[in-house]
Amino acid sequence: MDFNIIRIARTVINVKDLDRSKDFYVKALGMIETETKDDCVYLRGLEEHTHHSLVLKKSETLGVHALGYKVEKEEDLDRLAELFQSKGLKTKWLKAGTQHALGRALHVHDISGMPLEFFCKIEKAERLLQRYDLYSGARIQRIDHVNCAVPDVEKAYNFFINELGFACSEYTTIEEGSIWAAWLHRKQTVHDQAFMNGDGPRLHHFAYWLPDPLALIHCCDVLASLGYSENIERGPARHGLSNAFFLYLRDPDGYRIELYNGDYLTSDNDFEPIRWDLNDPRRQTLWGAKAPDSWFNETSPFLDIETNEQIQSMSPNLAQRKPEFVI
Repeated sequence: MDFNIIRIARTVINVKDLDRSKDFYVKALGMIETETKDDCVYLRGLEEHTHHSLVLKKSETLGVHALGYKVEKEEDLDRLAELFQSKGLKTKWLKAGTQHALGRALHVHDISGMPLEFFCKIEKAERLLQRYDLYSGARIQRIDHVNCAVPDVEKAYNFFINELGFACSEYTTIEEGSIWAAWLHRKQTVHDQAFMNGDGPRLHHFAYWLPDPLALIHCCDVLASLGYSENIERGPARHGLSNAFFLYLRDPDGYRIELYNGDYLTSDNDFEPIRWDLNDPRRQTLWGAKAPDSWFNETSPFLDIETNEQIQSMSPNLAQRKPEFVI
């Protein structure tokens, strides 16, 4: 590859009430508020040394502006622009300073229509990993991954593997051999980007790494004490796929966030992707508990990089299954 994508680095979402959303992410989940500026709240985890990894933008229209990836060099942005333009995919340049705390950035629509962002420079912030006096809520450490529903997982898989240089850690297939879901990575863990079969493109969830499983359990206690018990959608439990200990929450606007701990390294060059059969119930929950219907049926819309209007979803190529058989 002529470019180096390092990792998933930020998510930008619209919210209707900034104060309500900030209370949830800061007071309940324990994220660090770097600053609030121009109807945007910039948040980060305790381990993160960058200005933010989550942006909450005030708007009456809900949706996800971008899934942001950090690259190694400025030249990587130009080479990525050439790639997307050569595929006839929509691209948009944002000059340094156009987005607060960010340098020059490239916004694109990928092969599935998802809005992606690539950037090299972002302002630094104090790393609070050892400021244990500030640990609260879920003790969120860092952004870990995003998971998206797309109508053609194999198409998305091939683009990210063959064109963007991602690697696969685990995947799910149906009887005919078609890929139903895939977990892809650039950093040396299970995933930065996951794809699942469904109406899309739409965001299923974004996820943050926690220091230990106890932090997830403690977060449930904090959520309940603050009146957010109904925001707990699924878990705590352990995935078979990825081995991660997880908790899924819904924020005040319905966006799904996963709190996550316990996956594994994928750094060895001879690592072989793990295949799961769609009918193996241990994939979704190793302990056997089934996920609620909302986890399969409810996702968040993406926004067009030029118009900021919600992107229309397309139906999946592979026939939908009953929820108990879907990853």
